[in-house]
Amino acid sequence: MTERLKVDMIACDGHGVCAELVPELIGLDEWGYPILADGPVPKELRKHARKAVSLCPKIALSLATGRS
Repeated sequence: MTERLKVDMIACDGHGVCAELVPELIGLDEWGYPILADGPVPKELRKHARKAVSLCPKIALSLATGRS
């Protein structure tokens, strides 16, 4: 099972909290909206990714679970 970050771009307001918490997986575009890394979240970054999801002010970030 793997986890991938997903963002609801309609709900996102571009606060940038996610990119501050896990910059290895999330960058920001010129307007402050997230650009997610392609691929599954590495095991060593899962804790940070979950924290970013839980602290998203607009509940726009999520982790989707699937098979690798």
